[in-house]
Amino acid sequence: MDIGLPPASRSPGATTPAWREAGAIVRAARLRAGLTLADLGRICGYSASQVSRYERGIQPLTDVTLLRRFADALTIPHEVFGLAPRTYERAGRHAETANNGLVAICGPRVVPDFRLEDGDDPVRRRELLAGAAGLASAAFIAPVASAENRDSRLSAGFEDLLYGQPAEPVSLATLQAAIGRKREEFQTARYDRLSSGLPSLIGTAVATRQNTSGGLAGTASSLLAEVYIIATNFMVKLNDDPLALTLADRALQSAEAGDDPLTLADARRAVATVLRRTGRRAKAHGLLLSAASAIEPERNATPEQLSMYGTLMQVAAYTAAVDGNRAAAQHLIGEAQATANRLGKDANHRYTAFGPANVTLYQVSIAQVLGDSGTAIDYAKTLNAVTIPTAERRGRYWIDVARAYHQWNKPEHCYRALLSAERAAPAEVRYRPPVHRMTDYLLRSNRGLPGLHSFARRINMPAL
Repeated sequence: MDIGLPPASRSPGATTPAWREAGAIVRAARLRAGLTLADLGRICGYSASQVSRYERGIQPLTDVTLLRRFADALTIPHEVFGLAPRTYERAGRHAETANNGLVAICGPRVVPDFRLEDGDDPVRRRELLAGAAGLASAAFIAPVASAENRDSRLSAGFEDLLYGQPAEPVSLATLQAAIGRKREEFQTARYDRLSSGLPSLIGTAVATRQNTSGGLAGTASSLLAEVYIIATNFMVKLNDDPLALTLADRALQSAEAGDDPLTLADARRAVATVLRRTGRRAKAHGLLLSAASAIEPERNATPEQLSMYGTLMQVAAYTAAVDGNRAAAQHLIGEAQATANRLGKDANHRYTAFGPANVTLYQVSIAQVLGDSGTAIDYAKTLNAVTIPTAERRGRYWIDVARAYHQWNKPEHCYRALLSAERAAPAEVRYRPPVHRMTDYLLRSNRGLPGLHSFARRINMPAL
């Protein structure tokens, strides 16, 4: 099967696709630095043959994490690849995975620069690649529909809510039941329904906390933190990192005033997730390990405690992988696996969906982000998606499988995984930037895939 250039790029006068242009830039910078393929592979954690496939465009070089890794290794500006410049503190980048010496990190107050982990501005990518003519020829690719346009309807009203809207307090039992319903809507990926009621629920939770005193005040604060955590998770889905960080910070402050250590741990996870997505990976890593240390399960640990601890280990492992720390990622996912074995089965305690299947899901994600596409697929083949407890996680699983196949330059397999993701959780494919990027690539390079244009329309991709 022909797995070379997409058909559009072979026609006379066709411009070079951006994914191939990035490989040309890597090659030019490597030669300029006097590095062999093996040298660059050792620095980045890949084989020489894998680096060669990226440079020659045989395997698409579109993953933001991989692009940043090559830029760092070759000491070239991230802007050359159309990425925002990295400004976060790199000291302590490979944090220790042991729990000793951890420093608790409070929620951030000012974050001046936001970079989307799931995507960058395609227009900016095109402009900056065009300006890199000294390394290779200019690349042109039509921008995918912006996340802002796609998601404005879902996120409408959240900004106003942050500054206060009047609401009536309710009993703690009523509030807890309402939170449970919103948790379920998130986990079943019913995002339209979630968005329609979540802003008012935040207002109700705030009013309830303000009108609760005495011994129940701590419980009311923890419930308010839970609502903010749901909202944070939702904004992460919509790729609104500035708003997600504000909501996560409020979740952390509310949880610190509460009386539930597991809610506090979950709030720290929410903050760490957004810190990672905005480039502050060392801080995210430290915060996750600190949160895990505070709830480390003893012999008589409850299923809820095991689930939250295992979740923190998973997220810490993924954070290490995003930062290129392979050893830490493997150590931490091993801790999560041991915790899942203690739990004994897939469950959904504290709405974590934690268990053996979820650990495997994270192993797929970790391998994919480290560039080990084949390993990611090997893990995926061991997992029956039906065993994943929630629709949201099943959608995530199939999207990660699609990303691995995309990275491996297997478009047909990638497309089939995207269709499986749509069947599992339609809203997951409708709003996730990685899905839109992969679909855009498939539309431009593999127009013969049956039903691809219909799929693109269903997920609100612009017509080509």
